[in-house]
Amino acid sequence: MTDNAARVIGRMFSDISIAIDAHKDHLTALDGAIGDADHGITMSLGFNAVTNELAGMDLDHVAASAVLASAAAAFLNAVGASTGPLYASAFLQAAKVLEKSETLSLENHVEMIVAMTAGIQERGKGQRGDKTMLDAWIPATEAAIKAQNDGADVRVLWNEVIHAAEAGANATRSMVAARGRAARLGERSLGHVDPGAASAVIILRAMKNRLDFS
Repeated sequence: MTDNAARVIGRMFSDISIAIDAHKDHLTALDGAIGDADHGITMSLGFNAVTNELAGMDLDHVAASAVLASAAAAFLNAVGASTGPLYASAFLQAAKVLEKSETLSLENHVEMIVAMTAGIQERGKGQRGDKTMLDAWIPATEAAIKAQNDGADVRVLWNEVIHAAEAGANATRSMVAARGRAARLGERSLGHVDPGAASAVIILRAMKNRLDFS
């Protein structure tokens, strides 16, 4: 690894921000069908705030866990909606993983995915099938654990993670929303991909593209 873990994590957040910005209009359109039509804008604001915060840090002299903790605070401060606390919790749980071992080993890749999903689930009290971001994060976690148990290398593992997340997000099209503003629509939420699940796939892809080469 040519860069330290903190710098890799910092670049990962920059990659996420760029990817979210590129898909902002699409995410907002998805949210317009079943929500407040602001998901793309909200996610863009949150990750831009993260990159601005991290730009002021000396990533060569801080711990990777501190980068994740700073990202959590910046995202939460920028995003007042429910998404803010959910991803702040995810990043804080991932920070705890790297507090134990400041390396980006394959094992820590898996533990970070597991921790982020747990943070979202614990904070939001949701579950698979609710038509939320967890319908991408939970399958991604299951795929990561299975790939690790099967002895997969980092590239295969991340490919499995992304495939599972994409399938999970696509599956939300056939779900009736049980949480969030979309739940008010009842059966009318059928036929639409959940924007939170769609943005989760974008985040995971950006993580893969950076961590796959860490």
